[in-house]
Amino acid sequence: MTRSPATPLPSPEERRRLRESRSLTQAQLAQRIGVSRETVRAWESGRSTPRGRKRETYVKLLTATPAPAPTGRRSERPGRPLELPEPSEYPESPSVLTPTQAFDALYAFCAPALVRQAYLLSGRRGLARESVERAFQLAWDRWPEVARDRDPAGWVRAAAYEWALSPWHRFRPRHRRPEPPPSEPSERELLDVLLHLPPPYRRTLVLYDGVGLDLPETAAETEASTRAAASRLLHAHEIVAARLPELSDPRVLHERLAELASSEHLRSAKPPEVRDGSERRARFWTRAVVAFTVALIGAVALTLATAPTHYAPPLPPGETVQGVPPQMAPGPLSNRERKLRSKLREELQHGPQRLAPQPR
Repeated sequence: MTRSPATPLPSPEERRRLRESRSLTQAQLAQRIGVSRETVRAWESGRSTPRGRKRETYVKLLTATPAPAPTGRRSERPGRPLELPEPSEYPESPSVLTPTQAFDALYAFCAPALVRQAYLLSGRRGLARESVERAFQLAWDRWPEVARDRDPAGWVRAAAYEWALSPWHRFRPRHRRPEPPPSEPSERELLDVLLHLPPPYRRTLVLYDGVGLDLPETAAETEASTRAAASRLLHAHEIVAARLPELSDPRVLHERLAELASSEHLRSAKPPEVRDGSERRARFWTRAVVAFTVALIGAVALTLATAPTHYAPPLPPGETVQGVPPQMAPGPLSNRERKLRSKLREELQHGPQRLAPQPR
């Protein structure tokens, strides 16, 4: 049953505004409609449109009470405000949180699940924690951009996945040694199958079957077309089903992935530690850039001080002189030559300092 054209569905921006005017989060609205939070997010971003009874329920929940017009203060900050999972846990509303409070709330909501997902991607406990910490350090370094993003959790998740799947980790000494596998044989088999999948297939499988994103969202997060994401997912399911036939059912695969991710009891760092690490890293790189700039300026100044001030043309190459007799070895002197030598020696001793030729 479709809705009458007389009551059309609001635009994506208006849907978000109507929901926020009723003080509803995406999770709360999704629970009332009976869909996932990712589905509501896709409706508000315009990537998909509700249909049938879900569309009717969605429109009724948005338009049940008149929505107040947006205030001038809200228009001063463009972009989507950071949403928190449970607003009732905090003394203030999300719109008045400081950057530190908003970052800590996002970290507390996303970090535990992200560590488990990174473990499914990398198979290493230390690398999983490191990936999440580096992703949130990057998010804190670019917090104005992340806070205005439509999906801050997706932004951090993409950064953590990129770090966990980086091929450069194989050159790090501590990652050359294998880690102890899970204790359960079934979990070891599933982790081994995941780690033998190509990284793009593994990431698509975790996003679709582990996180629960739909196909367009999975394609967008993996920076691929919907057809390419569907092909990767199909091949990943075929490989997993060939190794573990009992996981051919997507629901069973989802449950097994959740059990494998939660069985390790991975812990994440505290939000202040992550923020301090981001600031230390920023200071380190700032000092490194300053030191490199000073060294470069010093090298240029030394070059200018020691460089020649005028042009010195190079010496021309030597030329071969024709007609020069070959050098001969000295032989015995004749009587005439001996007399001449004696005369020259006497002239040098008693005569002038300079010899002048005389006519014979």
